[in-house]
Amino acid sequence: MDKIKAMQTFVRIVEANSFTKAAEILLLPRSALSATMQKLEALLGTRLLQRTTRRMALTADGAVYYQQCVDILAAIDTVEASLRGRDAERPRGKLRVALPGTLGRNVVVSRLAQFHAAYPEVELLLSLGDGLVDVVQEGMDCALRVGHLQDSALIGRQIGSMRFLNCAAPAYLARHGTPRDIADLRHHHSVVHFSGRTGRPFDWDWLEDGKPRKVAIGGPVAVNDADAYLSCVLQGLGLAQAAAYQVRQHLAQGRLVEVLEHAVPSALPVSLLYPRGRMALPQLNVFANWLTALFDADPDLRLG
Repeated sequence: MDKIKAMQTFVRIVEANSFTKAAEILLLPRSALSATMQKLEALLGTRLLQRTTRRMALTADGAVYYQQCVDILAAIDTVEASLRGRDAERPRGKLRVALPGTLGRNVVVSRLAQFHAAYPEVELLLSLGDGLVDVVQEGMDCALRVGHLQDSALIGRQIGSMRFLNCAAPAYLARHGTPRDIADLRHHHSVVHFSGRTGRPFDWDWLEDGKPRKVAIGGPVAVNDADAYLSCVLQGLGLAQAAAYQVRQHLAQGRLVEVLEHAVPSALPVSLLYPRGRMALPQLNVFANWLTALFDADPDLRLG
């Protein structure tokens, strides 16, 4: 049995969380993957995957073996690339990327021509949405995520920081007046932005004497999409705490007005997540560096 191919098959099955999906990616019949896993488990003398008709999960031994396989395969790729020379290190091939909807469309997708011009042999497969993507299960190479990261087996690399501004349309301020301090917010309403994952509204927050404070502000409209949120604000339906990169142009052109400038909202980290060992892929390495440069060029998104 070819142990390296068996390791590659095992890793792909785990990352796809499906024999069927892994077979499609490897262009092999599902029966071939099942046969490889049976031989591998027999060779190791332990079960690596716990399989039922509904789900598949790593056993304790399988989890340890998976991490070791990832490290071994990454080391092999590095050695082979160094021996084959620069041509082997040229970024090429597929790169599967999960992007948050609004940020992905407005910041990343809108500038993809730049990346393609620099790396024409990299084939990007982009998945956009605001759901919490399981990078390993969905077979992604990386995911861009906004917010504080939870404990994860993935590697997280912060590449930016999303800043927010308090703002409103001139039409709203003409009808309801301009809030001068936080206490005035009790006399106002906002466009409510709620999480599509939890259904909970995002509270307004700001820093006061270096400490975070939060307050909930209701309003006549609630949405779970950042583009829809901005559209409602532009129509004068309420105050907003919106991402600065989204509203900067509207502020410059007078379609929105910044309010409560002294109540600075807390920024959120923007991170690139990827499975352990995956950064050895040349195409992921250059994509991560390109994204970092993209965010660093925008004062509303740059790190620090």
